[in-house]
Amino acid sequence: MHIGSTRIAGKTLRIPAVVVTSLALALGPALAQSLPVQLGPTPSEDVMPMAANGLTLGLAALPGYVSDIMQRSAVPGVAVAVVHGGETVFSQGFGVRRLGDPAPVDPTTVFQVASVSKSISATIAAIQVTKGVVSWNDPVSSRLPGFALSDPYVSAHATIGDFFAHRTGLPFAAGDELEDLGFSRSDILARLSQLPLDSFRTSYHYANFSTTTAAEAVAAASGQAWEDLAQDVLYKPLGMTSTSSRHADYLARPNRAVLHALVDGRFQPLYDRDPDAQAPAGGVSSNVVDLAEWLKLLLGVGHAPRQPNIAAKDLQPAITAQSFSSPAHAADARSGFYGYGFNVGVNPNGRTGMGHSGAFLLGAGTYFQILPSADIGIVVLTNGSPVGAAESIAAQFMDTVQYGAPIRDWYPLYNGLMQAYYNPEGDLAGEQPPANPQAPKPFDSYVGEFRNPFFGTATVRTDGQQLSIALGPRPTVFPLVSWDGDTFAMTPSGENAPAGSKSTVRFAMQNGVATGFTINFYDANGLGTWQR
Repeated sequence: MHIGSTRIAGKTLRIPAVVVTSLALALGPALAQSLPVQLGPTPSEDVMPMAANGLTLGLAALPGYVSDIMQRSAVPGVAVAVVHGGETVFSQGFGVRRLGDPAPVDPTTVFQVASVSKSISATIAAIQVTKGVVSWNDPVSSRLPGFALSDPYVSAHATIGDFFAHRTGLPFAAGDELEDLGFSRSDILARLSQLPLDSFRTSYHYANFSTTTAAEAVAAASGQAWEDLAQDVLYKPLGMTSTSSRHADYLARPNRAVLHALVDGRFQPLYDRDPDAQAPAGGVSSNVVDLAEWLKLLLGVGHAPRQPNIAAKDLQPAITAQSFSSPAHAADARSGFYGYGFNVGVNPNGRTGMGHSGAFLLGAGTYFQILPSADIGIVVLTNGSPVGAAESIAAQFMDTVQYGAPIRDWYPLYNGLMQAYYNPEGDLAGEQPPANPQAPKPFDSYVGEFRNPFFGTATVRTDGQQLSIALGPRPTVFPLVSWDGDTFAMTPSGENAPAGSKSTVRFAMQNGVATGFTINFYDANGLGTWQR
């Protein structure tokens, strides 16, 4: 139990923290603060004991947990590593790199880690904080001249930490729609100024290009491209020779896991996912051997000399709650938190844990977790779309380490949560065509170039038989199917358009000619209208 102390009649009395807290609640903060009571350190002495031989039990059971989850989820390949006491105590591959090819996954097989990249990027930022290159509290605008958001106050005051914590007010997934259309990192960051903002520092909206903005500020202060900075200050010093923040390096690895998308209930190797535009948020590729070295660094900071140089006080803000990512839904529930690039929570036994999932709908599901009070970390990489496999394997193992056995069957829970990824987007998703639609006007009535300050120029074309629209800097062409009068149907594509997504394209007409149109799929933030 957390203990406080007070001196009465020359003697020091130790007072349980719960009593101190009760006094504060009963007497009010001002009066409670005037009491001669001081709180001691928290919470390491308050946690529940670990299960006897929990790590031994967990390591022995881990291959079985992987086999079971692979069978139930059908993910093609998995790699797992566990670290403890500064050593890699488990590393193994399971399954295959690509369905239809017998080449096996082994511990050195390189995977795309998706959003696990965010925690890696926060570690790089912490290294630069220790070096004195940046501070978590540096305004991003001081490092990226000309960068702005839609609110001048937020533009001037939003810090590197704010962007890492997703608390600037940028909307959920801000910029992802631009990435899907092929815009570059610099183009996307420049366009963030057009997005509406929620409340500054009291809202939480997860966004890849929020992390990317913070990382770009760190890179600018360091005088390097982000990809080079990551290599120089983290990957190279830790000997992470198979790790990179460049997609071309992943593609060049002979021993790499291919993405498998879940389509019609089956994993299929259909796509390549180039995340270079959001590299700090989702562009790292690595293997579990390399990532184990990173986990050792996280667990060893402040306790043992390690390279690269990183001070515990500078990493601590990243692995400490900064935002409410999932406020408790009931009085007896625990809240979830986000630090600077790390999810942060408290386990049922009172032990804090930090981790992050990674997901590409086009074919990757990854996860890591560290338990600092037990000096244990696990990383799980899979080459299948997110179905909860990676999280379930890690949860089964961590339960066994802490409690001697899993406290529940985690796969149905995580799998259920992941189903939201597969919900089709767009206002026509699941809709049937109208029974008696009006005929469209001649296709030439809709043809032309249309401008949008956020999404850029769109070109509507026809070959006489089919109307189509071209979007993005390297134009992606989408067929337009007549729906009802001047409204057409479009099937979007990309990471953020699950199977079954379908959207209206509604043309505004004047004197029989299109003056503009709105694409519902791109209008979530009110920016989806183009004008001739």
